[in-house]
Amino acid sequence: MSVELPLWRAISYFRMLALAYAIVRYFNAFHDFLHPVSGWIYLGALTLWTLATTRAFANPLRCTWAVLGTDLAMTVTGVVMSGIIDSPERIRAGALTLPTIWACGTVLGFACKGGWKAAAFAATLIGIANIGGHGGVTPDNLHNIVLLLMAGCAIGYVIELARASEAVLTRALQVEAATRERERLSRDIHDGVLQVLAMVQRRGGEDLADLGRLAGEQERALRALMTGGPLPARPADAYAHQDLRPLLTVHADDRITVSAPGTEVLLPGPVAGELAAAVGAAVDNVRRHAGPRARAWILVEDEPEAVTVSIRDDGPGFPAGRLGEAERAGRLGVSQSIRGRLLDLGGSAELYAVPGEGVEVELRVPRKGN
Repeated sequence: MSVELPLWRAISYFRMLALAYAIVRYFNAFHDFLHPVSGWIYLGALTLWTLATTRAFANPLRCTWAVLGTDLAMTVTGVVMSGIIDSPERIRAGALTLPTIWACGTVLGFACKGGWKAAAFAATLIGIANIGGHGGVTPDNLHNIVLLLMAGCAIGYVIELARASEAVLTRALQVEAATRERERLSRDIHDGVLQVLAMVQRRGGEDLADLGRLAGEQERALRALMTGGPLPARPADAYAHQDLRPLLTVHADDRITVSAPGTEVLLPGPVAGELAAAVGAAVDNVRRHAGPRARAWILVEDEPEAVTVSIRDDGPGFPAGRLGEAERAGRLGVSQSIRGRLLDLGGSAELYAVPGEGVEVELRVPRKGN
């Protein structure tokens, strides 16, 4: 619909201008007609019809087939009347019909509504009326008919292509949105599974109720992801602004230091949650890969245009290309849990690693639109 609206408005304006042209043409020649009053009556009716349907032709929802059918009847009537009220000499000399180029608006309306086939039908019917009621088969009539057919069919074909392209684009956007949401869910499952495993490792047989609850949540989310069922909805209050600092200070212990501003670092709830989850994934990587004695530092910078969180450790680091190998092997912790989250937020995630000098992860989320 968004593709068609400008064209419909253009047709509406064209009909008004074509009506003015038809009136001016008739005003300059009505003295030469056999029945000039009949021509003025027709043009008066055509004026009323054009004004009454201006809004309809500006919107495809209002321009129904009944409106288009009446419009076609007005055009055919004007063409046939031209052969009755005009003089034979003027007709043989190639005189224009009463509606003149107003007939193009009818064909264009059929083209926009029903595509090239509907346009061909309207143009053919007007052409038959032109041949049968106004001069027979003449070079001028054939020329006008060919122009109507070509213009109507071309516009109709373009409209059909535009509709098909818009439908494909809409479907692609829907698939992309569903894919992004499932990627978000897969990241949550990834992090949740790690949380369950970490609890098992730390607490053993304790807190079995909490362990069972977390495992049940991950089982339901995983089932939805695998079966294509409805995805878990976000809580209604999740979109309120939230202070980022408490979400990050939970990682502080004897090995990890968290440094944050003394004032609140406010972000929308989903943004703060996703950023904190990305930080948590980076901290998990430090605990698993940096070694038992490695230390890490989390630094939060609250700037007017963005919030930046840096996670740096003094572990062994890793060589260039290691992340690519991990991703090809199916280990998507960095690409999904860290980079994927930041890309979804419109931010960036940069990793710097040198063998023997640790790893630094810089997460940056812009405040624009948040």
